[in-house]
Formats: sequence, structure tokens, C-alpha cells
Amino acid sequence: MTDPRAAVLELLERERPRRDAALAAAPLVRASDPEVAAVVDALASPGAAASLADDPYWPKWDSPWWQLLTLLELGLVDQAPAAALDALAGAVREKYLAFFPFTEDQVPPGTDPYRDVLCHCALGCLSRLLHAGERDPGEAVPWSRGWFLRYQLPDGGLNCDEAAYLRPTPRSSVVSTVPALEALLDQPERAAGEDAFLARGVHYLLQRRLGCLSLSKGGPIDASWLDPVFPRFYLYDVLRGLTLVTRWARAADEALPAEALVEALEALAARVAPDGTLAATRDDHALARTVRREGDGWGKGPSSTFALLERVRRGPSRPLTRAWYDALDDLAALAAEGRLA
Repeated sequence: MTDPRAAVLELLERERPRRDAALAAAPLVRASDPEVAAVVDALASPGAAASLADDPYWPKWDSPWWQLLTLLELGLVDQAPAAALDALAGAVREKYLAFFPFTEDQVPPGTDPYRDVLCHCALGCLSRLLHAGERDPGEAVPWSRGWFLRYQLPDGGLNCDEAAYLRPTPRSSVVSTVPALEALLDQPERAAGEDAFLARGVHYLLQRRLGCLSLSKGGPIDASWLDPVFPRFYLYDVLRGLTLVTRWARAADEALPAEALVEALEALAARVAPDGTLAATRDDHALARTVRREGDGWGKGPSSTFALLERVRRGPSRPLTRAWYDALDDLAALAAEGRLA
């Protein structure tokens, strides 16, 4: 069997020199592009304010929540109207329960258990957005302080399925866990216990080889995670996991085990195009269903998108390509420092 560390070093030597040419070949989304301008105009409109007041999150994928997160992932959150960010924070602060109920009898009367409870991955995404928009998530949404630590399970992760917390052996979810870890990693100053939360959460992910190993059945937890997706929103792929753990190791001055990374690295390298770019290939955005306003109530149906999302959700991606080479550079730095085990 090939030594995992040697395999990672060989991959780094082969792939890293392609960075500059790959980024030059990857399409750039600019603030001046018409699809971006359309999103910014929509977020500044009375319709956006009305949508946020009606529901901060739904419908998927075309409410202000998803438009703002798309700008975040494109590195364009500075284009978002300040009023839209503040309205989103205010709507979240006022609408959702200040805790995560495990059973229906914990949900107060008059509260919709589906639409009035914020899950961990959604709060993680929101926290990253607010931080990127130069807002303190804990000040914007005070009840969010300490949320992630409060709901961390013994295995190190979180789970947006409330039933998981009542099982004899609770199990976390990668999808639920990663946005929360990203949110805390983004914070320049962390509260007591948050560094330990991050370390335990990263260990949870590394144990599962970034999703390439199910501890119960072997093989990938979800084979689709090997294929990149964009925008991620709360969705997961192994590049997202790789980015998280390499950033954490550099910031925390910790080592990473090559054995936990090599399968994800090789899967991603196999998906890199001849020009060095990485493309979004999954259809999650096209297949999802949503909750949507229907008259005086809410119903379920197919989700909708918007022009900017349609433009970036398939094909060569500058953000994915940059994330790939950033992770490789971080790994090379860790190896040089003797922190690739």
C-alpha cells in the first residue's frame, strides 16, 4: 500500500504548479456583471424587505437569504446593500426560537416547528455572512451566542435532525457540522470553549476522512460529496471539508494526518480539468423542493433559482479552483513545517 504521506506529497508536487494558469482560465464573476447588478438591485427593493419580513429563509433558492449567500461565496458580499444584511439579521433575531427543540412538546404554542426553528447549518451560514458583512453575529442575533457549543454531540459534531439528540448513541451529521465550524473559524476572536469545539469538530471530520469513510458501513458517506458543488450554501463536498481542515491546522498550529486526506485529494485531483480548473458538477439546486407562500398559508413545491445562481452553479468555477489551490498551498506549508503526519 502506498504511504499516504508520500502520496499527498507527490500530488502536491504534481498539482500545485498549475495554480496560476488555472486561475487565469477560470471565469471571473465581477461586481459590474449584469447578473450581480440584478441581485444587488433585487436586495435593495421593497420586495426583498417584504420577503425577509415574511420569512428570512424561504423560499429556496430565490429569497434574499440565498442571494446574499451567493454574493458571499463569490467574494462579493461588499456589494450587498447594508439594509438587506440588517433586515436579514433583524428578521432572524425576531422570528426564530432562541433554542433548538428536541421534541414537539418543547415547541411553544403558535410556533411552526418547521419554519420557526433555525437549524445549525443555517445559523452557521448566517454567521459567516454577517461576519463577512462586518457585523458581529453575536450582537446582531444575541441568542446565537454559545449556540454551537450547546448542541455539540459527543462525537464532536452537530445534527440538524432533532431526533439524533434523543438516541442512545447520538450521531452527528457532516452537513450540519461543517458550516458551524466554518463560522467559528472565521471569527478573529473566539469565546471560551470555542477553540476546543473547533478541534473536536475537525477531529470528527478527519475520522471520517472528510466524508470518504462511513464508520458504520465503510466507503464514502455519500458518493456525491466527491463531486464539487457551487454555491455550497449548506451543501457539502470534500473540497469544502479539505478547505476547513487545512485552514484550521494553519490557524491553530496543529498537524493533519495524511491518511485522513489522501482519498479526498485524489478524488478531487481526478476531477480537475486539463486546464487545471475545477468545475461545479452537481444538480442539487435543480432538484430541491421548497416551502413557498401560497395565499394566506404556505405550501411545498419545486424550488426556483435566479440568473446569477444559474450562471455559477455549473461549469468551471473560479471560487472552487481557488479553494483547491489554496488548500494545496496550505498542505505544502504544513508539510514544510513538519505538520503533515
